[in-house]
Amino acid sequence: MKTIIEKANVLIESLPFIKKFYGKTFVIKYGGAAMVDEVLKDAFAQDVVLLNYIGIKPVIVHGGGPKINKVMEQMGKKPTFIHGQRFTDRETIDIVEMVLGGLINKQIVSLINSHGGRSIGLSGKDGNLIKARKKVIRKISPETGTPEIIDLGLVGEVERVNPEILFSIERDGFIPVIAPISAGKDNDTLNINADYVAGAIASSLKAEKLILLTDVEGIKDKKNKLISTLQIKKIRTLVSNGTISGGMLPKVQACQNALENDVKKAHIIDGRVPHALLLEIFTEEGIGTEITE
Repeated sequence: MKTIIEKANVLIESLPFIKKFYGKTFVIKYGGAAMVDEVLKDAFAQDVVLLNYIGIKPVIVHGGGPKINKVMEQMGKKPTFIHGQRFTDRETIDIVEMVLGGLINKQIVSLINSHGGRSIGLSGKDGNLIKARKKVIRKISPETGTPEIIDLGLVGEVERVNPEILFSIERDGFIPVIAPISAGKDNDTLNINADYVAGAIASSLKAEKLILLTDVEGIKDKKNKLISTLQIKKIRTLVSNGTISGGMLPKVQACQNALENDVKKAHIIDGRVPHALLLEIFTEEGIGTEITE
């Protein structure tokens, strides 16, 4: 009986959050271990379906870097990275589009549907969802001290989002699953960082929350302690002193951009924890880092 009562208490604790978020849109970036481990994949799909059934509108943006690397190596092509970003030539972009827009996207859609959801797979090309441009990185050459441009190939950045297709899908109760690829100038396919895509889509939808699943607990301080709540004004300091660096930088930048464009809150959470979404959304404590204005 005690166990049963504890289950009832969990449901009661979640009730205020269910009421607060009913009808709201959550944009969720899905990546890392949660996309690989079978138990975590199932738990993620169950969480998304539950959110949808209680009246929350989830929008999923997914990555897939490790799978792209694996397929490239199987095809005899070695992945190349420049400043932490994949160099993408024409042969590589074909592999990226095949893996992200085909294999991974449809696997996620199928998994959500298998748990009772109704999901639709998209890429940034569909319905002109994402207008992209080629990404240009400029840096000062250490040898000459002059500016130089680093060519990443067919790597893009979001220019704008046209959310009409997402509004239509949401109205009909479907869950969109979006691959972070789109067309740029001259109709070239461009590979775009999934964190930035999720942030841009959250901004365009004026989402209640942007949630990024990662393979770490969240943002940590210099003593390696989790920062459970972080105000946006403190981000610049944490970046400048090196507390936020490496792979966490694009995630924090995506959150910052979203918060500056009417998204209410952003969260960076540990996707290695089963049902991480539910634990972050429906409990007072949460499990990751919540970023607010």
